[in-house]
Amino acid sequence: MTPPTEILLPAHGGQLRQIAARYGFEPGQLIDFSANINPAGPPASVLIALQQALADPAVLVAYPDLELTELKKALAEASGIFPENIAVANGFVPLLEAALRSFKIARCLLPVPSFSEYRHTLTNAGVEVAHYHLAQDEGFSYQPETLLRAALQGDCDVLLLANPQNPSGALCGARRMRDLIEMAAKHRIKVLLDEAFIDYVPTHSLIRSAIEFENLIVFRSVTKFFAIPGLRVAYAVGGASSIQNLNNRLAPWPVSSLASEAVSVALHDDAYIEETRRENHLRRVWLERELARLKIFTYPSSTNFLLLRFAADVDVQLLWEKMIAEEQIVLRSCANFEGLAPVHLRIAVRSEAENERLVHGLERVLVRMKR
Repeated sequence: MTPPTEILLPAHGGQLRQIAARYGFEPGQLIDFSANINPAGPPASVLIALQQALADPAVLVAYPDLELTELKKALAEASGIFPENIAVANGFVPLLEAALRSFKIARCLLPVPSFSEYRHTLTNAGVEVAHYHLAQDEGFSYQPETLLRAALQGDCDVLLLANPQNPSGALCGARRMRDLIEMAAKHRIKVLLDEAFIDYVPTHSLIRSAIEFENLIVFRSVTKFFAIPGLRVAYAVGGASSIQNLNNRLAPWPVSSLASEAVSVALHDDAYIEETRRENHLRRVWLERELARLKIFTYPSSTNFLLLRFAADVDVQLLWEKMIAEEQIVLRSCANFEGLAPVHLRIAVRSEAENERLVHGLERVLVRMKR
């Protein structure tokens, strides 16, 4: 199948309908390595709970709980905090927007490469952005002293960080991250910390520190890890007064009753949680080894995805297109990640069979491209 001569790259992963339509496939024919979703699918406990909820007409007839009492209770129990320290919304972006308004942020230091919605949200909120380019030869890792110096030099009142980072998967250890937050507090600099993928390394979460530090808000996503992103649930944790101010800036009924029920059940499925972490680690290690065999560099990752760096003579855009057209495999183009050289692609860690198909597909396409 011949790919289009020009293609508008998706702004995010998981856009199979758009890509399938452009290449003449059905979405179900494509294997999606562009979205970092748990390949196990939703926990069985969640599917059962949703089926039971749908069997009760009152669930759909009644408005959701305005205070999201049961959901916040479940989140608090899972995190070892209190419900009053939690704000919930239908995704990360509404929470970030509310935090920017409640803290009255004027100028933000944004280390790049980073998730594209950070800059988009900052710009929409009227916040000036000062970029800091992370070093490729350091695996795009955070250096607390250097970041703080850049924030001070840039006259920034907030740092927007991710741990682990996206797209690199780099992890900043909890102790070093706490050091950064403490140093920022001394200079009255806020820290907004996105922990969307911390479920894979939970001991490094600073969710409890968010109650201790007045200058810290931690954001968490539950739907990627539990493979229910269609339900759109994220939450923020901070001091009680900060969270109250944040909640005052959120629209009412931000999460549906079905989403609340699903997340509450998922958080208590310990067997699913432990198996996900175990399998992801084994599969990621296998992928790293196989990609090294193909002479594809992978950055150290603590997540369910890997950032790949190809040799300078590889046309990465052409490779991305050929993987779709010839192998029906969708990788994550990194063209819209600021501060990232155009020799990168990102892949999710999926099932053993799908990971094997990815490696063999890459091997075949790279051979054909050299002819």
